[in-house]
Amino acid sequence: MAGFDLALARVRDDATRLLAVDHINALARANDHTFRNTILTPGNTLCWFVRQIAHGNVACSAVHRLADEKFSDAAWCQARDRLPIELIQRVHRGLIDQARRDLDQQDDVGDAAYRWRGHRLHVVDGTSDSMLDTPPLREHYGVSGRCAPGLGFPTSHLMLLLDHRSGLLVDCIDSKINTHDASIAPQTHQHLYCGDVVLGDVAFSGYAHLALLLRANLHAILPVHQRRIVDFAPQREHAHPHKGKKRNRAGKPHSRVIKNLGTDDQLVEYFKPKTKPKWMDQQQWEELPESITVREIRRTIKRNGFRPITVTVVTTLLDPEQYPADELIELRLTRWMVETNIRHLKITLGMKQLKCKTPQRVQKERLIFLLVYNLLRIVMLGAARRQRVNVNRISFADALSWLRFGDVSLPPELKVNPQRRCRLEPRALKHSQNRYPYMKLPRHDLKSQLRAQHCDTA
Repeated sequence: MAGFDLALARVRDDATRLLAVDHINALARANDHTFRNTILTPGNTLCWFVRQIAHGNVACSAVHRLADEKFSDAAWCQARDRLPIELIQRVHRGLIDQARRDLDQQDDVGDAAYRWRGHRLHVVDGTSDSMLDTPPLREHYGVSGRCAPGLGFPTSHLMLLLDHRSGLLVDCIDSKINTHDASIAPQTHQHLYCGDVVLGDVAFSGYAHLALLLRANLHAILPVHQRRIVDFAPQREHAHPHKGKKRNRAGKPHSRVIKNLGTDDQLVEYFKPKTKPKWMDQQQWEELPESITVREIRRTIKRNGFRPITVTVVTTLLDPEQYPADELIELRLTRWMVETNIRHLKITLGMKQLKCKTPQRVQKERLIFLLVYNLLRIVMLGAARRQRVNVNRISFADALSWLRFGDVSLPPELKVNPQRRCRLEPRALKHSQNRYPYMKLPRHDLKSQLRAQHCDTA
């Protein structure tokens, strides 16, 4: 596996030397982690853990072959258990911070500028991953409520924060499966700087999250919440959520127009609702302002071969000259790229279902997946600059193939995916399904039925 080591070394040269074995060992000692000077030091363990995940999360029994070293399967599992999760987090955070500093210095991601009008763009989105059905994982993460008792797999809720232009995964917070997206999103703000812009879906466009973003000197471009009435009629009336009788407030917008900025473009004042969200504690709710000023924009998008769609957004970027409405709508429409990047992480890399059996091991396994994903994004960023194309057109699968098997004597020239504007595909499976039915009863009940049917009980 010398080729993989050389590929990893090239990634280190392109981004940072934080994945050097000696550096990781020194970092472990600096954090009071003691270890013996054997083959399975923290530096070697972390690098071979990365190799294990990058090769498809192969079985632990195959790692000694990938490493071309002699150690037992039990020794490898014990080495992974000894590896502090704080050390992995520190190495991963250093890799992300270094890559983002490089992006700021180079100010491009292929054929596009890194910053948009001086702002860094980020996307927040929720997803999930499943894992083996063990009692510790069931207790820690829970099972989807759609599953019958005794069925299903433990599933975690993941809140992701991604750098929109580069696709780098900045943060990932795991929690129980029934967690609401907006309740975790404020925890990602610690990785954002003053002036950063957040893109998201309708789950993040409530009053509370907008107010928290403004308090942190951050900005947002979000779809208007589905419950909010938006009206661009001139001199329209509004209903204050705390004043007047309920029947007099029905059907009227709960926002006051401050200024008309153009066609379907206005500054409005949002008032604090009467009831707080379930995910926010009372003290946080009381600290929020009684009203906030935001901007509402609506545009109808026409696409060849498709019906026109109407897009309505709310944003904290209030200056119409500095932030033109059409550009804000265009940014809102590019949010879908986060779904492609999540697919890269879960399907191409294989993080959709994890293999470890305890919460701490699962968290380590997931963190290594995120580390490998960001290493591949760094490879893609370098290829995008050399090939002068947008990084989102670089093939993630081809970057993974190069890391595993490619010629590392030269920087990679990766496959460029074709433009697929207005692509329309059926959401249907082409391959025939497995002839076995889904398990609809707990395993022990099905095994009892099989024993009664096939075993001689006499």
